[in-house]
Parts: sequence; structure tokens; C-alpha cells
Amino acid sequence: RWSCWASIWSPRPANGPMPDAAERAAHSAALGRHLAGLIRGHGPLTIDRWMADVLGHPEHGYYMTRDPFGLEGDFITAPEVSQMFGELLGLWCAQTWHQMGSPDQVKLVELGPGRGTLMADAMRAAKAMPGFSDAAEIHLMETSRPLREMQKDALADFEVTWHDGFETIPEGPLLLITNELFDALPIRQFERTLDGWAERLVDLAPGDSEGRAFRLVLSPAPVPAAKLLSNAVQEAPIGSIAELCPAGLRLAHDIADRIRTHGGAALIIDYGYIESRPGDTLQAVLKHKTHPVLEAPGSADICAHVDFAMLAHSARQCGVEIAGPVEQGSFLRSLGIAERARALQANAKHDAVIDIGAALERLTGPGAMGNLFKVLCLRHPDLPNPAGFEAAVGEVV
Repeated sequence: RWSCWASIWSPRPANGPMPDAAERAAHSAALGRHLAGLIRGHGPLTIDRWMADVLGHPEHGYYMTRDPFGLEGDFITAPEVSQMFGELLGLWCAQTWHQMGSPDQVKLVELGPGRGTLMADAMRAAKAMPGFSDAAEIHLMETSRPLREMQKDALADFEVTWHDGFETIPEGPLLLITNELFDALPIRQFERTLDGWAERLVDLAPGDSEGRAFRLVLSPAPVPAAKLLSNAVQEAPIGSIAELCPAGLRLAHDIADRIRTHGGAALIIDYGYIESRPGDTLQAVLKHKTHPVLEAPGSADICAHVDFAMLAHSARQCGVEIAGPVEQGSFLRSLGIAERARALQANAKHDAVIDIGAALERLTGPGAMGNLFKVLCLRHPDLPNPAGFEAAVGEVV
């Protein structure tokens, strides 16, 4: 349990400018033509190439053209649900820094920081640990220029360095948080046929050359990349779909390598499954509702469930220790979120009291984020098992 709390209830910032329907349609049409050109020139695209362009095309990609968060956006993440989420993670970082021996400098890193809400809440709460704020150097990995502008506003009181990729973050002791980033990293999909694992590809629909309609097809023969699938899914029944996230595995490996070399710990928070299994989890979300994945590329978010067993395996190869994954509800309750909610409610008006209770349920409840989301910790072997993982039942081994 944390012994110190900030006692204010801070309202969430409003959304930034959202593209209207005509702007969305124009971006989508341009992106469709771009993708059609790639297919005409090189043949059907792997799903990871499709996702990379749909989400990250520098001019028309989903994350490059809008603020996707909040009620007026397409989805809501935990930091936007309540300040309690970021506060607890900030205190977790401060406590872990203390366990590291309170180094004079530590790289405090967030990958995919959204509007900057989580880091702002984390830094406010972490003031409870003397010396941590002075030691923490904030580094944010963000490729979206619109979101960077929002992060600058949210973190105007702090010195922040932005990065396009993890590789440019300076060396040194590391405390890293990433919430709902790995689900957006491009995946590849495979289907088991009588001949082996063929790859699912994105092709133009018959008769379309302008990128107005796309379809999924299979590679004509099994592909060598399928050998990288987990052993747990290799013998799945004929017709099964399996997924692989090469970018996620590389990133987990790189984070772990940095921790092994320079010390520290990382929290990976996302929705997904603890043990590898077959299944088609690729999905698109528009205005908080499911949307056809291949329809109007760039107009909706695309994501897939995270295979935490594969992430843990990739990280463990670097020699770090793994804690979890544990369910988000269990993790937050262990950190004292219920006590924090009561402290906030004690100083709140009636409507805010109800909102705080609803946020607590959404973050920790079994029918909400509480068990859908998982928390995985990578830590240097010299560190003890960190807060929130004392009873890591279901730990990946």
C-alpha cells in the first residue's frame, strides 16, 4: 500500500480537434489508393505491412491525423478513465527507483503516451517519494505529431524529450511504462491448411484497382515465417488462425536488453492472453464500436490481442527476470487503488463520488478492464519482485 496520496480530483482535458467526416473520407481514399498501388506493384500485402501503413502512414495514417481518445474519439484508455491509474503507476516507478538504490538519474520512459495524461498524473503522485522527481528524466516515444502537441501541453511543467523509436532513448538506468501500445503493433496472421501454415494477405477485391475494397487471401503455399509461431499453436486444427507480432517481440527484447545492461524495470500493460493460443483477434474500432477491418483504411483504429507468453519468452532470452502477467484488477488493488478511491471520494461532491466509484469498477472489475487487461513486468535480476506482483498467480514460466 502507498502511504502518501495527492488529494485533488483533476478533470480530464477535452479532446483536440477531430477530423470531420469529409476529412476522414479524404484521408481514407488517399490511403486506399496508396495501398492499392503497393498491391498492384508487389502483390498482396502481409497484414503487418497493411497495419503499419493504415496506422502510421506519415500523411494519411490513423494516428497521424487525429486525437483518437475519449468520448468524442474512438476509444478510451485507462489514464483517461481516472487519474488513479497514472498516480499508482507513478508511485510504482518511484518505489522501484528506491529499490534500485535511488540513482541520481533514471530514464523515465513511456512508449505510446497518448495525450500525456498518464505521465502527468504519474509525476504529480511521484512527488511523494523524495528525490525521485529530480532524478527522473522524462522520455516519450511518440510518432504522432498531433499527439505530441497534446503531450507538450499536459507536461508543460516538465522537461521532456521525444523520440520516434526506442533505440534513440539514451542509455542508463531505466523505468519504462507502456499502456496499450503492444496491441497496436502490426501482426502477421497464418491459417493452418492441409499443406501447412499459409499466410493471410490483403489483396484488392476483384474489379477494384483504386483501393475502394479489399479482401483477405491466403498465400499459395506455406510460409517459413510460420515456424516462429509458438509451439502451443503449431498443431492447432486445420482451419485455425494464429497470430505473430514480430515488432512486439523485437521491442520486448530491446527493452529487456537495456534493463539487463543498465538496470531498471518495465511495465507492459495491455489486453490479451496469458498463454499462447490460436485465434483471430484482429479488430477495428470506430466511435467505440467494432468496424470492418479492411473497410475505409485509416478511418478506424486497428489492433490485436497481445500474446504475453511470447513477450515474456522474448524478454527472458536477454537474461531479465519476469513477473506476471497478472490481471490489471489484481495489480491495481495490490497497489491500493481502493484506498485511493476512498480518499478522493472523501473530498468530492456527490456526482464526483459516483464517477470515482464507476472509474474504480471500470479499471478493476471482472466484467471490465480488470481481467481483460494484463500487466507484465521485466526487471533486472538484482531487483526484488516489485509491488503489485507479490502473489503473481498464473505467472508465465
